[in-house]
Amino acid sequence: MAYASDESMFEYLNVVSKMFDSEAEGYEFYNKYALEKGFSVRKSYVEWDGSNKYIILRKIVCSRQGFREEKHMKRKMEDRKRRPRSLTRVGCNAKLVITRQEETGRWFVKDFIDEHSHPLAPRDLSCLLRSHRRISDEQKADIADMEKCGIRKYRIMDILCFQYGGFDKVGCIKRDIYNFCHANKQETISVGDANTVIMHMMARRERDVDFFFKYLVDEHGHLKGLFWADSQSRLDYEAFGDVIVFDSTYRTNKYNLPFVPFVGLNHHRSTVIFGCGIISHETSQAYEWMLRTFSDCMAQKHPISVITDGDLAMQRAIRVVWPDSNHRLCIWHIQQNIVRHLHDDDVKEEFRSFIYDTSSIEEHEIEWIYFLQRNKVTSEESWLHQMYQMRKLWCAPYLEGRCFLGLSSNQRSESLNSVLHTHLEGKMSLFEMLEHYERCLASRRINEALHDVEALQSVPFTEENASPLEKHAATVFTPSVFKMVLWSIDAVSKCQIREILDGSEDSTYVVSKQERMDKKFGVRIEEQGGLLH
Repeated sequence: MAYASDESMFEYLNVVSKMFDSEAEGYEFYNKYALEKGFSVRKSYVEWDGSNKYIILRKIVCSRQGFREEKHMKRKMEDRKRRPRSLTRVGCNAKLVITRQEETGRWFVKDFIDEHSHPLAPRDLSCLLRSHRRISDEQKADIADMEKCGIRKYRIMDILCFQYGGFDKVGCIKRDIYNFCHANKQETISVGDANTVIMHMMARRERDVDFFFKYLVDEHGHLKGLFWADSQSRLDYEAFGDVIVFDSTYRTNKYNLPFVPFVGLNHHRSTVIFGCGIISHETSQAYEWMLRTFSDCMAQKHPISVITDGDLAMQRAIRVVWPDSNHRLCIWHIQQNIVRHLHDDDVKEEFRSFIYDTSSIEEHEIEWIYFLQRNKVTSEESWLHQMYQMRKLWCAPYLEGRCFLGLSSNQRSESLNSVLHTHLEGKMSLFEMLEHYERCLASRRINEALHDVEALQSVPFTEENASPLEKHAATVFTPSVFKMVLWSIDAVSKCQIREILDGSEDSTYVVSKQERMDKKFGVRIEEQGGLLH
Protein backbone atom coordinates (compact mmCIF):
# COMPACT_ATOMS: atom_id res chain seq x y z
CA MET A 1 0.00 0.00 0.00
CA ALA A 2 2.90 2.33 0.81
CA TYR A 3 4.31 1.79 -2.68
CA ALA A 4 0.91 2.55 -4.20
CA SER A 5 0.65 5.75 -2.17
CA ASP A 6 4.10 6.87 -3.30
CA GLU A 7 3.21 6.12 -6.89
CA SER A 8 -0.07 8.04 -6.60
CA MET A 9 1.72 11.02 -5.01
CA PHE A 10 4.33 11.05 -7.78
CA GLU A 11 1.58 10.94 -10.39
CA TYR A 12 -0.31 13.75 -8.67
CA LEU A 13 2.79 15.97 -8.51
CA ASN A 14 3.56 15.21 -12.14
CA VAL A 15 0.07 16.41 -13.20
CA VAL A 16 -0.15 19.56 -11.07
CA SER A 17 3.29 20.71 -12.20
CA LYS A 18 2.36 20.64 -15.88
CA MET A 19 2.42 23.80 -18.01
CA PHE A 20 0.61 24.15 -21.36
CA ASP A 21 0.91 26.55 -24.27
CA SER A 22 -2.84 26.59 -24.88
CA GLU A 23 -6.17 25.49 -23.50
CA ALA A 24 -6.41 22.85 -26.25
CA GLU A 25 -3.07 21.39 -25.21
CA GLY A 26 -4.29 21.11 -21.62
CA TYR A 27 -7.45 19.34 -22.75
CA GLU A 28 -5.47 16.89 -24.89
CA PHE A 29 -3.17 16.09 -21.97
CA TYR A 30 -6.07 15.32 -19.60
CA ASN A 31 -7.87 13.31 -22.28
CA LYS A 32 -4.79 11.12 -22.86
CA TYR A 33 -4.45 10.71 -19.10
CA ALA A 34 -8.13 9.63 -18.95
CA LEU A 35 -7.57 7.11 -21.74
CA GLU A 36 -4.83 5.40 -19.71
CA LYS A 37 -6.90 5.47 -16.52
CA GLY A 38 -10.20 4.32 -18.08
CA PHE A 39 -12.60 7.25 -18.05
CA SER A 40 -13.91 9.87 -20.44
CA VAL A 41 -13.77 13.67 -20.08
CA ARG A 42 -15.74 16.72 -21.21
CA LYS A 43 -15.29 20.47 -21.03
CA SER A 44 -17.26 22.19 -18.27
CA TYR A 45 -17.05 25.60 -16.56
CA VAL A 46 -15.22 28.45 -18.31
CA GLU A 47 -14.16 31.99 -17.31
CA TRP A 48 -13.36 34.92 -19.63
CA ASP A 49 -11.24 38.00 -19.08
CA GLY A 50 -12.78 41.42 -18.48
CA SER A 51 -13.00 42.19 -22.20
CA ASN A 52 -14.62 38.81 -23.02
CA LYS A 53 -11.93 38.18 -25.64
CA TYR A 54 -9.86 35.47 -24.00
CA ILE A 55 -10.62 32.40 -21.90
CA ILE A 56 -8.64 32.57 -18.66
CA LEU A 57 -9.93 29.43 -16.89
CA ARG A 58 -11.24 26.09 -18.04
CA LYS A 59 -12.61 23.21 -15.97
CA ILE A 60 -12.39 19.75 -17.56
CA VAL A 61 -14.38 17.09 -15.72
CA CYS A 62 -15.02 13.36 -15.81
CA SER A 63 -17.91 12.68 -18.20
CA ARG A 64 -19.81 11.12 -15.29
CA GLN A 65 -19.69 14.32 -13.24
CA GLY A 66 -23.00 15.79 -12.06
CA PHE A 67 -26.49 14.28 -12.14
CA ARG A 68 -29.39 14.25 -14.57
CA GLU A 69 -31.73 17.20 -14.07
CA GLU A 70 -34.47 16.55 -11.55
CA LYS A 71 -37.27 17.59 -13.91
CA HIS A 72 -36.30 14.73 -16.21
CA MET A 73 -36.10 12.27 -13.34
CA LYS A 74 -39.61 13.06 -12.05
CA ARG A 75 -41.42 12.90 -15.39
CA LYS A 76 -44.00 10.11 -15.48
CA MET A 77 -43.64 7.26 -17.97
CA GLU A 78 -47.01 8.02 -19.59
CA ASP A 79 -45.82 11.59 -20.31
CA ARG A 80 -42.67 10.39 -22.08
CA LYS A 81 -42.57 9.97 -25.84
CA ARG A 82 -39.80 7.40 -25.61
CA ARG A 83 -38.12 5.25 -23.01
CA PRO A 84 -35.58 7.26 -20.95
CA ARG A 85 -31.91 6.63 -21.62
CA SER A 86 -29.69 4.89 -19.10
CA LEU A 87 -28.15 7.11 -16.40
CA THR A 88 -24.53 8.09 -17.03
CA ARG A 89 -24.06 10.96 -14.53
CA VAL A 90 -23.20 9.70 -11.04
CA GLY A 91 -21.74 12.81 -9.38
CA CYS A 92 -18.09 11.97 -9.98
CA ASN A 93 -15.74 14.69 -8.62
CA ALA A 94 -12.68 13.98 -10.77
CA LYS A 95 -11.53 17.10 -12.62
CA LEU A 96 -8.68 19.16 -13.97
CA VAL A 97 -8.83 22.96 -13.73
CA ILE A 98 -6.35 24.98 -15.76
CA THR A 99 -5.89 28.78 -15.77
CA ARG A 100 -4.01 31.23 -17.96
CA GLN A 101 -1.14 33.43 -16.76
CA GLU A 102 -1.68 36.95 -18.01
CA GLU A 103 2.04 37.75 -18.22
CA THR A 104 3.23 34.70 -20.20
CA GLY A 105 -0.01 33.50 -21.80
CA ARG A 106 0.77 29.94 -20.67
CA TRP A 107 -1.60 27.68 -18.77
CA PHE A 108 -0.97 25.96 -15.43
CA VAL A 109 -2.92 23.48 -13.31
CA LYS A 110 -4.99 25.21 -10.65
CA ASP A 111 -6.85 22.18 -9.29
CA PHE A 112 -6.69 18.43 -9.86
CA ILE A 113 -8.87 15.70 -8.30
CA ASP A 114 -8.29 12.10 -9.33
CA GLU A 115 -10.89 10.32 -7.20
CA HIS A 116 -13.75 8.64 -9.08
CA SER A 117 -17.10 7.43 -7.71
CA HIS A 118 -17.54 4.74 -10.37
CA PRO A 119 -15.60 1.80 -11.84
CA LEU A 120 -12.96 2.65 -14.44
CA ALA A 121 -12.85 0.92 -17.82
CA PRO A 122 -10.01 -1.47 -18.68
CA ARG A 123 -7.49 -0.19 -21.23
CA ASP A 124 -8.85 -2.28 -24.11
CA LEU A 125 -12.33 -0.74 -23.61
CA SER A 126 -11.47 2.83 -22.66
CA CYS A 127 -10.80 3.59 -26.34
CA LEU A 128 -14.56 3.25 -26.91
CA LEU A 129 -15.46 6.00 -24.41
CA ARG A 130 -16.79 9.20 -25.97
CA SER A 131 -13.87 11.62 -25.58
CA HIS A 132 -11.41 9.07 -26.97
CA ARG A 133 -13.32 8.46 -30.19
CA ARG A 134 -12.30 10.66 -33.07
CA ILE A 135 -12.37 10.30 -36.85
CA SER A 136 -9.11 11.54 -38.35
CA ASP A 137 -9.04 13.66 -41.51
CA GLU A 138 -7.58 10.71 -43.40
CA GLN A 139 -10.39 8.47 -42.18
CA LYS A 140 -13.00 11.10 -43.09
CA ALA A 141 -11.72 11.17 -46.66
CA ASP A 142 -11.75 7.36 -46.86
CA ILE A 143 -15.25 7.11 -45.35
CA ALA A 144 -16.63 9.75 -47.77
CA ASP A 145 -15.10 7.90 -50.75
CA MET A 146 -16.44 4.54 -49.59
CA GLU A 147 -19.93 5.98 -49.11
CA LYS A 148 -19.82 7.47 -52.61
CA CYS A 149 -19.01 3.98 -53.92
CA GLY A 150 -22.20 2.67 -52.34
CA ILE A 151 -20.58 0.83 -49.41
CA ARG A 152 -22.96 0.63 -46.45
CA LYS A 153 -21.85 2.32 -43.25
CA TYR A 154 -21.68 -0.88 -41.21
CA ARG A 155 -19.44 -2.34 -43.93
CA ILE A 156 -17.24 0.75 -43.75
CA MET A 157 -16.66 0.01 -40.07
CA ASP A 158 -15.70 -3.59 -40.93
CA ILE A 159 -13.21 -2.33 -43.53
CA LEU A 160 -11.61 0.14 -41.09
CA CYS A 161 -11.27 -2.57 -38.43
CA PHE A 162 -9.51 -4.77 -40.97
CA GLN A 163 -7.22 -1.94 -42.15
CA TYR A 164 -6.18 -0.83 -38.66
CA GLY A 165 -5.93 -4.29 -37.11
CA GLY A 166 -8.90 -4.26 -34.73
CA PHE A 167 -11.77 -2.13 -33.42
CA ASP A 168 -9.57 -0.71 -30.64
CA LYS A 169 -7.15 0.76 -33.22
CA VAL A 170 -9.76 2.50 -35.38
CA GLY A 171 -10.52 5.36 -33.01
CA CYS A 172 -14.25 5.46 -33.61
CA ILE A 173 -17.35 3.28 -33.59
CA LYS A 174 -20.15 2.64 -36.06
CA ARG A 175 -22.34 5.38 -34.56
CA ASP A 176 -19.57 7.95 -35.19
CA ILE A 177 -19.45 6.93 -38.85
CA TYR A 178 -23.22 7.37 -39.17
CA ASN A 179 -23.00 10.79 -37.50
CA PHE A 180 -20.12 11.90 -39.71
CA CYS A 181 -21.88 10.78 -42.90
CA HIS A 182 -25.05 12.62 -41.85
CA ALA A 183 -23.15 15.80 -40.98
CA ASN A 184 -21.14 15.58 -44.20
CA LYS A 185 -24.36 15.20 -46.20
CA GLN A 186 -25.95 18.18 -44.44
CA GLU A 187 -22.88 20.28 -45.15
CA THR A 188 -22.88 19.22 -48.80
CA ILE A 189 -26.51 20.16 -49.41
CA SER A 190 -26.65 23.10 -47.01
CA VAL A 191 -27.14 25.52 -49.92
CA GLY A 192 -30.23 23.61 -51.03
CA ASP A 193 -30.59 20.21 -52.61
CA ALA A 194 -31.45 21.39 -56.12
CA ASN A 195 -28.73 24.06 -56.04
CA THR A 196 -26.21 21.45 -54.96
CA VAL A 197 -27.14 19.30 -57.94
CA ILE A 198 -26.81 22.26 -60.33
CA MET A 199 -23.42 23.17 -58.86
CA HIS A 200 -22.33 19.56 -59.30
CA MET A 201 -23.43 19.68 -62.95
CA MET A 202 -21.43 22.86 -63.50
CA ALA A 203 -18.36 21.26 -61.96
CA ARG A 204 -18.82 18.26 -64.25
CA ARG A 205 -18.96 20.54 -67.29
CA GLU A 206 -15.68 22.16 -66.28
CA ARG A 207 -14.04 18.73 -66.30
CA ASP A 208 -15.89 17.49 -69.40
CA VAL A 209 -16.49 20.21 -71.98
CA ASP A 210 -19.06 18.04 -73.80
CA PHE A 211 -21.07 17.39 -70.63
CA PHE A 212 -24.63 18.59 -71.27
CA PHE A 213 -27.22 19.61 -68.73
CA LYS A 214 -30.27 21.80 -68.72
CA TYR A 215 -32.79 22.60 -66.01
CA LEU A 216 -36.15 24.30 -65.72
CA VAL A 217 -37.48 26.25 -62.73
CA ASP A 218 -40.84 27.84 -61.99
CA GLU A 219 -41.51 31.45 -61.00
CA HIS A 220 -40.65 30.61 -57.38
CA GLY A 221 -37.29 29.11 -58.29
CA HIS A 222 -38.39 25.52 -57.66
CA LEU A 223 -36.90 22.82 -59.87
CA LYS A 224 -39.42 21.60 -62.47
CA GLY A 225 -37.18 19.63 -64.80
CA LEU A 226 -33.57 18.50 -65.17
CA PHE A 227 -31.77 16.58 -67.91
CA TRP A 228 -28.11 15.64 -68.20
CA ALA A 229 -25.78 13.49 -70.32
CA ASP A 230 -21.99 13.25 -70.28
CA SER A 231 -19.75 13.11 -73.35
CA GLN A 232 -19.66 9.30 -73.41
CA SER A 233 -23.46 9.07 -73.31
CA ARG A 234 -23.68 11.46 -76.24
CA LEU A 235 -21.17 9.39 -78.23
CA ASP A 236 -23.12 6.23 -77.34
CA TYR A 237 -26.32 7.78 -78.65
CA GLU A 238 -24.62 8.77 -81.90
CA ALA A 239 -23.57 5.14 -82.39
CA PHE A 240 -26.48 3.19 -80.86
CA GLY A 241 -29.38 5.65 -80.67
CA ASP A 242 -31.68 4.05 -83.24
CA VAL A 243 -33.98 2.73 -80.52
CA ILE A 244 -34.70 4.42 -77.19
CA VAL A 245 -36.39 2.84 -74.21
CA PHE A 246 -37.57 4.90 -71.28
CA ASP A 247 -39.86 4.53 -68.31
CA SER A 248 -40.86 7.12 -65.72
CA THR A 249 -42.66 4.85 -63.29
CA TYR A 250 -39.97 5.04 -60.61
CA ARG A 251 -39.60 7.51 -57.76
CA THR A 252 -36.08 7.28 -56.42
CA ASN A 253 -35.82 10.27 -54.09
CA LYS A 254 -37.48 11.76 -51.04
CA TYR A 255 -39.39 14.27 -53.19
CA ASN A 256 -41.11 11.44 -55.10
CA LEU A 257 -40.03 12.99 -58.43
CA PRO A 258 -40.19 10.73 -61.52
CA PHE A 259 -36.73 9.62 -62.61
CA VAL A 260 -36.48 9.04 -66.38
CA PRO A 261 -33.42 7.21 -67.77
CA PHE A 262 -33.05 7.08 -71.58
CA VAL A 263 -31.50 3.73 -72.48
CA GLY A 264 -30.80 1.56 -75.51
CA LEU A 265 -28.72 -1.36 -76.78
CA ASN A 266 -25.04 -1.27 -77.64
CA HIS A 267 -23.03 -3.59 -79.92
CA HIS A 268 -22.93 -6.22 -77.17
CA ARG A 269 -26.72 -6.02 -76.78
CA SER A 270 -26.12 -4.66 -73.29
CA THR A 271 -27.97 -1.73 -71.78
CA VAL A 272 -26.36 1.61 -72.62
CA ILE A 273 -27.45 4.89 -71.02
CA PHE A 274 -27.95 7.91 -73.28
CA GLY A 275 -29.02 10.39 -70.63
CA CYS A 276 -31.22 10.94 -67.61
CA GLY A 277 -33.95 13.29 -66.55
CA ILE A 278 -36.08 14.32 -63.60
CA ILE A 279 -39.46 16.04 -63.91
CA SER A 280 -41.76 17.48 -61.28
CA HIS A 281 -45.06 16.41 -62.89
CA GLU A 282 -45.99 13.75 -65.43
CA THR A 283 -47.70 16.07 -67.89
CA SER A 284 -47.38 16.21 -71.67
CA GLN A 285 -45.76 19.66 -71.34
CA ALA A 286 -43.13 18.27 -68.96
CA TYR A 287 -42.39 15.34 -71.27
CA GLU A 288 -42.24 17.65 -74.29
CA TRP A 289 -39.63 19.77 -72.52
CA MET A 290 -37.68 16.61 -71.66
CA LEU A 291 -37.74 15.24 -75.24
CA ARG A 292 -36.87 18.61 -76.80
CA THR A 293 -33.97 18.96 -74.38
CA PHE A 294 -32.81 15.44 -75.22
CA SER A 295 -32.93 16.33 -78.94
CA ASP A 296 -30.94 19.53 -78.32
CA CYS A 297 -28.33 17.47 -76.49
CA MET A 298 -28.10 14.93 -79.33
CA ALA A 299 -27.78 17.42 -82.23
CA GLN A 300 -31.45 16.94 -83.20
CA LYS A 301 -30.93 13.27 -84.06
CA HIS A 302 -34.33 11.68 -83.48
CA PRO A 303 -34.59 7.96 -82.71
CA ILE A 304 -36.00 5.59 -85.30
CA SER A 305 -38.14 3.90 -82.65
CA VAL A 306 -39.22 4.45 -79.04
CA ILE A 307 -40.54 1.99 -76.45
CA THR A 308 -42.44 3.37 -73.45
CA ASP A 309 -44.67 2.17 -70.61
CA GLY A 310 -47.91 3.53 -72.08
CA ASP A 311 -48.28 6.79 -70.18
CA LEU A 312 -50.76 8.92 -72.16
CA ALA A 313 -48.92 12.19 -71.49
CA MET A 314 -45.74 10.60 -72.78
CA GLN A 315 -47.53 9.35 -75.91
CA ARG A 316 -48.76 12.86 -76.71
CA ALA A 317 -45.27 14.31 -76.19
CA ILE A 318 -43.71 11.75 -78.54
CA ARG A 319 -46.26 12.54 -81.26
CA VAL A 320 -45.43 16.25 -80.97
CA VAL A 321 -41.63 16.16 -80.61
CA TRP A 322 -40.71 12.98 -82.52
CA PRO A 323 -43.59 12.62 -85.01
CA ASP A 324 -41.58 10.45 -87.43
CA SER A 325 -40.33 7.97 -84.81
CA ASN A 326 -41.98 4.57 -84.47
CA HIS A 327 -43.59 4.17 -81.06
CA ARG A 328 -44.56 0.95 -79.38
CA LEU A 329 -45.85 0.15 -75.94
CA CYS A 330 -43.97 -2.08 -73.56
CA ILE A 331 -45.22 -5.67 -73.80
CA TRP A 332 -44.22 -6.36 -70.21
CA HIS A 333 -46.53 -3.61 -68.93
CA ILE A 334 -49.33 -4.87 -71.16
CA GLN A 335 -48.92 -8.38 -69.73
CA GLN A 336 -49.16 -6.95 -66.23
CA ASN A 337 -52.33 -5.07 -67.14
CA ILE A 338 -53.86 -8.22 -68.65
CA VAL A 339 -53.62 -9.91 -65.27
CA ARG A 340 -54.95 -6.79 -63.53
CA HIS A 341 -57.93 -6.09 -65.81
CA LEU A 342 -58.99 -9.47 -67.26
CA HIS A 343 -60.20 -12.33 -65.09
CA ASP A 344 -61.34 -14.91 -67.63
CA ASP A 345 -58.46 -17.19 -68.75
CA ASP A 346 -59.90 -17.68 -72.25
CA VAL A 347 -60.24 -13.93 -72.75
CA LYS A 348 -56.68 -13.46 -71.52
CA GLU A 349 -55.27 -15.94 -74.03
CA GLU A 350 -57.30 -14.52 -76.90
CA PHE A 351 -56.15 -11.01 -76.04
CA ARG A 352 -52.50 -12.13 -75.85
CA SER A 353 -52.78 -13.51 -79.39
CA PHE A 354 -53.15 -9.93 -80.67
CA ILE A 355 -49.68 -9.14 -79.30
CA TYR A 356 -47.85 -11.75 -81.34
CA ASP A 357 -50.16 -12.64 -84.26
CA THR A 358 -48.44 -11.66 -87.53
CA SER A 359 -51.44 -11.98 -89.82
CA SER A 360 -52.30 -9.14 -92.20
CA ILE A 361 -53.74 -5.89 -90.89
CA GLU A 362 -57.06 -6.63 -92.62
CA GLU A 363 -57.37 -10.05 -90.94
CA HIS A 364 -56.28 -8.52 -87.66
CA GLU A 365 -58.97 -5.84 -87.78
CA ILE A 366 -61.66 -8.43 -88.44
CA GLU A 367 -60.48 -10.50 -85.46
CA TRP A 368 -60.64 -7.41 -83.26
CA ILE A 369 -64.23 -6.66 -84.24
CA TYR A 370 -65.30 -10.24 -83.47
CA PHE A 371 -63.38 -10.17 -80.18
CA LEU A 372 -65.04 -6.95 -79.00
CA GLN A 373 -68.49 -8.22 -80.01
CA ARG A 374 -68.06 -11.62 -78.30
CA ASN A 375 -67.01 -9.95 -75.06
CA LYS A 376 -69.67 -7.24 -75.33
CA VAL A 377 -67.20 -4.39 -75.11
CA THR A 378 -69.28 -1.25 -75.62
CA SER A 379 -68.00 1.23 -73.06
CA GLU A 380 -65.24 3.51 -74.30
CA GLU A 381 -63.99 3.73 -70.70
CA SER A 382 -63.23 0.00 -70.50
CA TRP A 383 -59.61 -1.13 -70.57
CA LEU A 384 -60.21 -3.42 -73.55
CA HIS A 385 -61.63 -0.57 -75.62
CA GLN A 386 -58.75 1.70 -74.66
CA MET A 387 -56.25 -0.96 -75.73
CA TYR A 388 -58.15 -1.36 -78.99
CA GLN A 389 -57.83 2.37 -79.58
CA MET A 390 -54.05 2.08 -79.03
CA ARG A 391 -53.65 -1.19 -81.00
CA LYS A 392 -51.30 0.38 -83.55
CA LEU A 393 -48.78 0.88 -80.75
CA TRP A 394 -48.55 -2.75 -79.65
CA CYS A 395 -50.20 -5.23 -82.06
CA ALA A 396 -47.70 -7.16 -84.21
CA PRO A 397 -49.20 -6.48 -87.71
CA TYR A 398 -48.88 -2.71 -87.28
CA LEU A 399 -45.26 -2.99 -86.11
CA GLU A 400 -44.13 -5.45 -88.77
CA GLY A 401 -40.95 -4.36 -90.56
CA ARG A 402 -40.13 -1.54 -88.16
CA CYS A 403 -36.79 -1.29 -86.39
CA PHE A 404 -36.89 -2.15 -82.68
CA LEU A 405 -33.61 -4.13 -82.50
CA GLY A 406 -35.51 -7.15 -81.24
CA LEU A 407 -36.85 -5.25 -78.24
CA SER A 408 -40.53 -5.47 -77.36
CA SER A 409 -40.52 -4.09 -73.83
CA ASN A 410 -38.80 -1.57 -71.64
CA GLN A 411 -37.15 -4.30 -69.61
CA ARG A 412 -33.85 -2.55 -70.34
CA SER A 413 -35.13 0.47 -68.46
CA GLU A 414 -36.66 -1.81 -65.82
CA SER A 415 -33.29 -3.54 -65.44
CA LEU A 416 -31.50 -0.23 -65.01
CA ASN A 417 -34.07 0.92 -62.46
CA SER A 418 -33.60 -2.37 -60.65
CA VAL A 419 -29.87 -1.66 -60.38
CA LEU A 420 -30.60 1.90 -59.29
CA HIS A 421 -32.88 0.59 -56.53
CA THR A 422 -30.04 -1.48 -55.09
CA HIS A 423 -28.88 0.44 -51.99
CA LEU A 424 -31.35 3.18 -52.93
CA GLU A 425 -33.38 4.65 -50.10
CA GLY A 426 -36.60 6.61 -50.39
CA LYS A 427 -35.17 9.34 -48.15
CA MET A 428 -32.29 10.08 -50.52
CA SER A 429 -31.79 13.67 -51.59
CA LEU A 430 -31.49 14.56 -55.27
CA PHE A 431 -27.73 14.90 -54.88
CA GLU A 432 -27.42 11.46 -53.27
CA MET A 433 -29.55 9.97 -56.02
CA LEU A 434 -27.31 11.63 -58.62
CA GLU A 435 -24.20 10.16 -56.98
CA HIS A 436 -25.85 6.73 -56.93
CA TYR A 437 -26.77 7.04 -60.62
CA GLU A 438 -23.18 7.92 -61.51
CA ARG A 439 -21.92 4.84 -59.66
CA CYS A 440 -24.33 2.67 -61.65
CA LEU A 441 -23.23 4.35 -64.89
CA ALA A 442 -19.57 3.72 -64.11
CA SER A 443 -20.34 0.06 -63.37
CA ARG A 444 -22.13 -0.32 -66.73
CA ARG A 445 -19.18 1.14 -68.57
CA ILE A 446 -16.72 -1.17 -66.85
CA ASN A 447 -18.83 -4.12 -68.05
CA GLU A 448 -18.87 -2.72 -71.59
CA ALA A 449 -15.07 -2.37 -71.52
CA LEU A 450 -14.77 -6.03 -70.44
CA HIS A 451 -17.06 -7.07 -73.31
CA ASP A 452 -14.93 -5.00 -75.70
CA VAL A 453 -11.79 -6.79 -74.55
CA GLU A 454 -13.45 -10.19 -74.95
CA ALA A 455 -14.65 -9.35 -78.47
CA LEU A 456 -11.21 -7.97 -79.41
CA GLN A 457 -9.25 -10.94 -78.12
CA SER A 458 -11.48 -13.81 -79.24
CA VAL A 459 -13.62 -15.09 -82.11
CA PRO A 460 -16.82 -17.12 -81.56
CA PHE A 461 -16.38 -20.84 -82.19
CA THR A 462 -17.80 -22.27 -85.43
CA GLU A 463 -17.98 -25.86 -86.63
CA GLU A 464 -15.68 -26.95 -89.45
CA ASN A 465 -18.66 -27.59 -91.71
CA ALA A 466 -20.29 -24.24 -90.86
CA SER A 467 -21.56 -22.18 -93.79
CA PRO A 468 -19.38 -19.37 -95.22
CA LEU A 469 -22.02 -16.92 -93.97
CA GLU A 470 -21.68 -18.17 -90.39
CA LYS A 471 -17.86 -18.14 -90.52
CA HIS A 472 -17.81 -14.61 -91.89
CA ALA A 473 -20.33 -13.43 -89.29
CA ALA A 474 -18.06 -14.76 -86.52
CA THR A 475 -15.31 -12.39 -87.67
CA VAL A 476 -17.36 -9.20 -87.96
CA PHE A 477 -19.93 -9.36 -85.13
CA THR A 478 -19.53 -9.26 -81.36
CA PRO A 479 -20.22 -12.58 -79.57
CA SER A 480 -23.66 -11.38 -78.42
CA VAL A 481 -24.75 -10.28 -81.89
CA PHE A 482 -23.26 -13.44 -83.41
CA LYS A 483 -25.63 -15.52 -81.27
CA MET A 484 -28.54 -13.68 -82.89
CA VAL A 485 -27.05 -14.39 -86.34
CA LEU A 486 -26.89 -18.10 -85.46
CA TRP A 487 -30.52 -17.99 -84.36
CA SER A 488 -31.51 -16.35 -87.67
CA ILE A 489 -29.54 -18.88 -89.71
CA ASP A 490 -31.19 -21.73 -87.80
CA ALA A 491 -34.65 -20.16 -88.30
CA VAL A 492 -34.04 -19.82 -92.07
CA SER A 493 -32.92 -23.45 -92.30
CA LYS A 494 -36.35 -24.45 -90.95
CA CYS A 495 -38.20 -22.56 -93.69
CA GLN A 496 -39.23 -23.93 -97.08
CA ILE A 497 -39.75 -21.98 -100.32
CA ARG A 498 -43.27 -22.52 -101.60
CA GLU A 499 -43.33 -20.18 -104.57
CA ILE A 500 -41.27 -17.48 -106.34
CA LEU A 501 -43.04 -14.47 -107.78
CA ASP A 502 -40.85 -12.47 -110.17
CA GLY A 503 -41.63 -8.79 -110.67
CA SER A 504 -40.12 -6.14 -112.90
CA GLU A 505 -37.94 -4.68 -110.13
CA ASP A 506 -38.03 -7.28 -107.37
CA SER A 507 -38.86 -10.87 -106.52
CA THR A 508 -41.09 -12.20 -103.78
CA TYR A 509 -40.40 -15.57 -102.17
CA VAL A 510 -43.40 -17.25 -100.55
CA VAL A 511 -42.09 -19.37 -97.66
CA SER A 512 -43.50 -21.43 -94.81
CA LYS A 513 -42.04 -22.79 -91.60
CA GLN A 514 -41.69 -26.57 -91.71
CA GLU A 515 -43.82 -26.97 -88.57
CA ARG A 516 -46.52 -24.59 -89.96
CA MET A 517 -46.81 -25.30 -93.68
CA ASP A 518 -50.35 -23.90 -93.68
CA LYS A 519 -49.06 -20.40 -92.85
CA LYS A 520 -47.29 -18.46 -95.62
CA PHE A 521 -44.89 -15.50 -95.44
CA GLY A 522 -43.82 -13.20 -98.24
CA VAL A 523 -40.13 -12.18 -98.47
CA ARG A 524 -39.52 -9.42 -101.01
CA ILE A 525 -36.01 -9.08 -102.44
CA GLU A 526 -34.82 -6.10 -104.48
CA GLU A 527 -31.45 -5.88 -106.22
CA GLN A 528 -29.64 -2.52 -106.29
CA GLY A 529 -26.08 -2.10 -107.49
CA GLY A 530 -25.34 -5.79 -107.15
CA LEU A 531 -26.63 -5.85 -103.57
CA LEU A 532 -29.76 -7.56 -102.31
CA HIS A 533 -32.18 -5.61 -100.13
